[in-house]
Amino acid sequence: MTTTDRIGGVPIHWPELPPLEAWQDTCATLHMWTQILGKIRLELSPDINHCWGSTLYVTTRGLTTSPIPCGTFTFAIEFDFIVRALHITTSQGAERSFALQPMPVADFYRKIMEALGELDIAVEILARPVEVEVAIPFEQDTRHASYDADAVYRFWQALVSADRVFKDFRARFTGKASPVHFFWGSFDLAVTRFSGRTAPRHPGGVPNLADRVVQEAYSHEVSSAGFWPGTGLGEAAFYSYAYPAPAGFDKYPVQPKEAYFHARLGEFILPYEAVRTAPDPTQALLRFLQTTYDAAATLAAWDRAALERKTAQA
Repeated sequence: MTTTDRIGGVPIHWPELPPLEAWQDTCATLHMWTQILGKIRLELSPDINHCWGSTLYVTTRGLTTSPIPCGTFTFAIEFDFIVRALHITTSQGAERSFALQPMPVADFYRKIMEALGELDIAVEILARPVEVEVAIPFEQDTRHASYDADAVYRFWQALVSADRVFKDFRARFTGKASPVHFFWGSFDLAVTRFSGRTAPRHPGGVPNLADRVVQEAYSHEVSSAGFWPGTGLGEAAFYSYAYPAPAGFDKYPVQPKEAYFHARLGEFILPYEAVRTAPDPTQALLRFLQTTYDAAATLAAWDRAALERKTAQA
């Protein structure tokens, strides 16, 4: 079952997602697989600020690294969730693929590194995950080995819908803003707006992630929003937070009515199911994005006249 609405006359489908507990093993496995792709891009790509040079992107078939430089040519790695395969393609016309199916992370890591070697792509990565409490080296990870193709397909379709709405929201801001991109460390789709002012030094403390990475990511004031499967929450959800959070942020009235402030996570939450079942899912999500941004920008006295498009409508 899907809910359909429109942006610019183009249908968007909001699929019903399985309960997280029903596909959490697959979710954890796919998380590790995306980390391997992300670390390959991180190793070979220019070091763009805020780690933007290492993220993945939503495509019409799944998730991609986008082109990665390798000497005189480029290559890209893409999860194709339609035909259930991982594709590696190069600007020289060469390609390799293998099936996405239940397999340990160790086997996935071996397959992708062998395929890269066959394409004359030499890369060494720090072969263990980040932003997780237990960081099993990829070559040793036989714990994560599940792949529920239907659950992954549904989650990707939700990412497609969220990606389109996030891009609409991002276009309403003329200040510094991130691309809409998928962070493989935290396994979420995100978009971030910046006030232009520097922020207090972040304390760090993210599991298995160097503090310097977090401190550079939050070097300036942000209002950030995203979507993730709900690991640590229990259900897929949209989120929005500010760094640093201004006084009164947690009490600011946001919309729609299903949105709430989660004290432990320190951010506003809107359950995915509330968006999916809304009469107009796109507008419900845009209201959440806009009102939570309003909370950050208004309470922290951002120069909104200089940062926002005058024609933007919530």
